[in-house]
Order: sequence, then C-alpha cells, then structure tokens
Amino acid sequence: MTQTQEGWYADPTKRHEQRYWSGSAWTEHVFTKGTQSVDPYVTEPLQVASPTGGGQGGDRKVPLFGARKHAGKLQDENDRLQALIEQHGLKEVAKLDATRIEIQDQITRAQADLASVQKALQSVESSKREAERDVVNLRATAGMQEFGIYDYEHPAESSVALAMELESVRSQIKQLVASKKATDATSGFMFNNSAKQGERFVADMSKLMLRSYNAEAENCVKTVKAGNLESAQKRLTKSMEQVERLGKMISLSITVPYHRLRLKELELAARHMQALQAEKEAERAHREELREQKRVEAELKAAKDKLEKERSHYENAIAALVEKGDEEGAARLREKLADTDKAIADVDYRAANARAGYVYVISNIGAFGPDVVKIGLTRRLDPMDRVNELGDASVPFRFDVHALFFADDAVTLESSLHQRFADRRLNKINLRREYFRATPQEVLDALKEQHVEVLEFTLEPAAEEYRASQVSA
Repeated sequence: MTQTQEGWYADPTKRHEQRYWSGSAWTEHVFTKGTQSVDPYVTEPLQVASPTGGGQGGDRKVPLFGARKHAGKLQDENDRLQALIEQHGLKEVAKLDATRIEIQDQITRAQADLASVQKALQSVESSKREAERDVVNLRATAGMQEFGIYDYEHPAESSVALAMELESVRSQIKQLVASKKATDATSGFMFNNSAKQGERFVADMSKLMLRSYNAEAENCVKTVKAGNLESAQKRLTKSMEQVERLGKMISLSITVPYHRLRLKELELAARHMQALQAEKEAERAHREELREQKRVEAELKAAKDKLEKERSHYENAIAALVEKGDEEGAARLREKLADTDKAIADVDYRAANARAGYVYVISNIGAFGPDVVKIGLTRRLDPMDRVNELGDASVPFRFDVHALFFADDAVTLESSLHQRFADRRLNKINLRREYFRATPQEVLDALKEQHVEVLEFTLEPAAEEYRASQVSA
C-alpha cells in the first residue's frame, strides 16, 4: 500500500510503516511490509495535530513501555482540541447573533425613516390641500370683490351673542351674489343689434350697480349708531331705489331677498352698538351709585359723630346738675339725651341696612312736559338734598315733589314701581334714566296696590318757576 491511498499515512510512532487516519483520529489499523495488522500495544486512537505527523505531535516519540499512559495523554489533548473547536463554533454563533441583531436594528431604523418620510409626505399633502383651498378662497374673495363685497370689520363680529347670526347673514349674502340672484334685469336685451353685446351690457351694468349698492350698505354699517338704525335703513333703501331708477332701461333692480339680508346685517350692527351703549351706561350708573354710596356713608358718619358729641355734652351737663342737686334740670336733659340716643340708633340702622331709604316721585313740567314723572330712591339723611341736586343747572326748572317717604326696603319698592311702568319708560336703553310717561295719580294707585302707606301725596305740581316764566312770556 502506498501513501497515496486515501487515509493512509506514515506511522508517527515509527513502529509501523503506515497508520490509518480517520479524519479526526489515528485508528488501530496499521500496515507493515505489505500486510495489515493490529498492533497489540495500541488500543486507543492516537491524536496528533495533523495527519502528516508534522507539528508538535509529529515530534513526539512513543515509548515502548507505558504506551497506554501516553495514549491517555494524547486523548486528553484531543479533548482539549475538541473543546477549542466547540468554543470556536459558539463564537461563530455569537457573531451570527450579533449580526442578526444589527440587521434587525437596521431594519427598525429603516422602518422609522420610512414612517418619518410618510409623515412628512402627509404634511406636504396637507399643506398642498390647504394651499389649494386658499387659492380657491382667494379666487372666491376676488370674485366677491368684483361686486363690492369685502370682508371688512363688522361691529357685531366681537359680540358673542350676534357673531354666529352675522356669519350666517354674510354667508347668505355671498351665496346670492355667487348665484347671480342679488340683482334682477331684463333678458334678450339688444345692443348695437347684437344679443351677445346686449347680454354683456346687462351683466356689466348689474355688476356696476351692485358695487354701488354694496358700498352704500358697507358705509351704513360702519356709521350706524345705537339710536339711528331707522335712518340708516332708510338710507340703504333709498340706494336700492336709486339703482332701480338708473337701471330702468334694462329693468335692473336689487332683489328683495338680497336687500332684506343687507338690512338684517345693518340691524345686527345697530343691536351691537345698543348693547355697547347699554353696557357703558350701566358702568356709568354703577360708578354713580358708588359715589352716592360714599356720600351717604360720609354723611352718616358725620351725623353720628355730631350726635355722639351732643350726647357727650348732655351727659356732662346732667352730671353737673346732679352734683348741684338740680334733679328737675337733669330730668329735662335726660329726655333730650334719650332723643339723641334714638337718633344715633336711627343712623346706625341706616348705615347697617343698605336697602332702607327714601322713595321719591317727582316731576318737571317745564323740562319734560306734563304726565312725566321720575321714580327713584335715595339713602341721604335729608332726601331733599338729592331732589335739589337733580334740579341743578342741567335742567331749566326745579323738580316738584309728589311723594317722599321712608321705607325699610326702599330698593324692592322702587323696583316694583319700575316694573309696573316698564312699558312707559322714556329711555329704554339706559335704565338708570328713571323717567316714565305716567301721571302722579297712576303712581299713587300703584303704591296703594303695593299696600304702601303714604302719609302725603301731591297730585298737582306747583311748578312755580315754570308758570311764572309762562306768564312773563
């Protein structure tokens, strides 16, 4: 057998010519002088580093005696080499796991990048849609402006109660303009013997007249006040009639539904202005009420200080009279001291009870004419101070008093009288202007219905200054 045969190599122990290599270990098959035999001394596979006998294992010499022990050492080395092989395999598996994890991370990052790109794409598409809507809105706005419809600042836009209603009215106005139902004109009009030119002439005239009408409507809205709604509506109606008169040749007119919507828009502006005025009047009235309250508090404090000082004088005088033995004089001062104590108690009651006060019914024929009364209340210690204050230089004549009486709950009594004559108020915007179109007799009857005991009530006003002025005239 030659060495060229597969698996047979020179015996590394030098005891035989050749030994068989199984690919992982030397077997007990040997070849000597052309015959195969089993060496009785070799019972365990011989482990070497390489099949060619080179390296560390090829240089070793196996002793004749003790071959079994040497074979055991070789087996141990073989096991160590197998462990290294296995360990090397685990390292490869670990490398494969690390590679797999890295690839998975790359996939995750790629998916995240894809999601980010998709989100960015959605944002771009959303911006594109918004831009398209803006373009459409701009085109619609430009189309409205051709007819004089502008998005100007309407007074009622800031109103919580009127903003929604205003938005609805404006939307309907734009719909009528867009659908060409804001104006009405003849059809089949000929211009230079051309129906097409006639149709264009009618369209241009309709647009021109509608622009003029809408400009007048916008001016009316911007200039309307709380008290001039009627005049503003008449002004806008006059503009509509003017359009109809100038467009008579082609039967041009502003349609009734469109004119009604513009009047509604004008009404909303006036209502908002009225609400603002009422709010301002309420604030002004509140400030006036606070000023009046401070005056009353100062007046009550001054009155109490005066009464306290007066009581101190009485007490000192009584003590002096008692010391002198003048019991009769001391008794008279005690009566005055009791009156002073009662006055102090009244002042304390007025200061503690904010609802107590004087209800007054007054009139001013020279300023407001007959059958007009003012119903109010005051907490002043001297109620005539308030009446005289009302009749200062702001009115031509002084007020005449029909009734002036104290009530523990003057606030409720005054409120009930105001409700009784609410439909006869002269000023329905500023409720602090407490003037009513009623006769003194009607007010007296209302007080009787409230079971109020009025000790004195004058039906006919004296109006001395006014009547003397009439005689002089």
